[in-house]
Amino acid sequence: MICLLLVAGHGTVLEDQIKNDLTGLYTSLEGVPKALLPGVGGKKILDFWWKAVNTRQLFSEVFLVTNADKYKHYERWATANDFPVENIINDGTTTYETRLGAVTDLDLVISSRKLNDDVMVIAGDMLCADQNFDIAQVIKFFQLKKGELAIYYEMEEMESTSSRGIVEVCSESHRITNFLEKPAPGTTDSRLASVVFYCFQRKTLNCLSEFLSLYENTEDRVLGKFMEWLINVAKVPVYGMKLPTGFQLIGQVGLSDYTKWLTFYSAKKTGNTVKAITCRSYARIGIIGNPSDGYYGKTIAMTIANFWAEATICESKHLVLIPHPLNDPTEFGSLLDLYYISRKEGYLGGLRLLQATCKKFYHFCSEKGIALSKQNFTLKYNVNIPRQVGLAGSSAIVSATLKCLMKFYNLTEDDLPKPIRANFILDVETEELYITAGLQDRVVQVYEGLVYMDFSKELMEKQGYGDYIPLDINSAPPFWLAYLRDPSDSGTIHSNVRQRWLNGDTKVVEAMRSFSELTDLAKQALESQDWTELATLMDKNFELRRSIFTEACLGPGNLKMVEIAQKHGSAVKLPGSGGAVIGLCLDPKNLVELKKAYQEAGFVFCHVVPYCPQSLSIRTLLCKP
Repeated sequence: MICLLLVAGHGTVLEDQIKNDLTGLYTSLEGVPKALLPGVGGKKILDFWWKAVNTRQLFSEVFLVTNADKYKHYERWATANDFPVENIINDGTTTYETRLGAVTDLDLVISSRKLNDDVMVIAGDMLCADQNFDIAQVIKFFQLKKGELAIYYEMEEMESTSSRGIVEVCSESHRITNFLEKPAPGTTDSRLASVVFYCFQRKTLNCLSEFLSLYENTEDRVLGKFMEWLINVAKVPVYGMKLPTGFQLIGQVGLSDYTKWLTFYSAKKTGNTVKAITCRSYARIGIIGNPSDGYYGKTIAMTIANFWAEATICESKHLVLIPHPLNDPTEFGSLLDLYYISRKEGYLGGLRLLQATCKKFYHFCSEKGIALSKQNFTLKYNVNIPRQVGLAGSSAIVSATLKCLMKFYNLTEDDLPKPIRANFILDVETEELYITAGLQDRVVQVYEGLVYMDFSKELMEKQGYGDYIPLDINSAPPFWLAYLRDPSDSGTIHSNVRQRWLNGDTKVVEAMRSFSELTDLAKQALESQDWTELATLMDKNFELRRSIFTEACLGPGNLKMVEIAQKHGSAVKLPGSGGAVIGLCLDPKNLVELKKAYQEAGFVFCHVVPYCPQSLSIRTLLCKP
């Protein structure tokens, strides 16, 4: 690929205002070309762009296009900055009235140097707020999409859309559906500003001569007009890539705007040092419907504040993943100690979840046209969710890590919407780590609170995710939770139900349909706070589960916990894949005896604390004895 830096503009407003400024602050800048004015961090604006593209691994050649009036300035700059002087193209113009226009300049370079390669075109007099974005990601996305590429960014509140080229972008394909060069107010709701930062395929460069034949006036021969014609008229596929930074082309602004944006971007750079960020995701309990989320079913689940996983990220020189001292041990008291820990907990802790999430995050951003800043980080995690009891500990670690990465790199809800985020977390576990899992846990951990989920086949095939409806957390009854004190694999349910369902086993297919019906009834019971009805539905949910899983599959520990609950008159069901049970006991006296029975039997018992930040509700729902 070849890079072209355009600095041939003749805009005189800024130059004249610097010359006529009476404060004396800008005397040293008189006559200096705009691209050689100070930029963010004190370096010349062009210095930044040259540093960004000066790598043979990305570009075979870099050319600088200027005019005769400023040629000597750039020749001197090139000599001082190891830029090949022979690659400076002089378009021969000396005044604004004789300017050629950026499109003509671009065509001049291609024809005079007989370029026959893909090109990246950048305005060399463009201020950039964040100078750490990865230009290699831009090229990678361009090559992935196999179409033209236009860079855009989310405009600041103080910017007017009528001063910029505005793009409307399809969120799925990332194709630019409409390009509006300096639209009038109210023309579009988009605030995505295109800048002079494009990638063109070699075959598309032939369109330049066609455009120039159609637009003879110099004022129309600007790249914004060319892109508007290329996208809206010629219908050439042009894709958009969002960079996490702002841009300001200073070629056409005055001194006040130049100093304003330089100050604003410099302040953002100073404040851009990322402090340590800590994010939590919470354990969840499946209230009704499970295990049908992987079978096009419906479920209701709730995040609980009792248990959580958190990740902490901070900027660092190198990218470092820190192992957890308990979950990822690398030091042992003895070989015997290693033997017992490995036999009990296996070999895989949470570090692999962090690494897989980071890998998937980079891949996702590359495919979705989100260029990340070149910042390294140190990442660590902590978790208090009991292992192997079906409370979604692994997905909580991935979810917390993803939250940290999004905040660290300033990704927004638009970049990674909640339904897609849940899919992302599932993909980390299933595609990267081959963990068998369904969407339910990830959805409720992303949305948080009490959530109704419909995973019908029609929805999943049409939009790639289900319908997710947050319910009022205050309608949640006083659930209790019991789990194995010393889990291991004995709490996990193993079965051939999945294969039977895929084979069309009538009993399993019918059970999954019944789970969905129970979920809809439970939604009504929750909304009306009919806890008696909800308790009945929970019992039916477990019996339905027992009907398709053998006693051996359910496991002795799970069945023992269910037996204790039923003996004390409490509704009970498994909240996940095994190792724990949740229940609803409507008689406070029975609840006291139930807790005692679990503890005497060697199980852990606790009252559920619902978690829902949207309503600022973290409360313990107890039946006080």
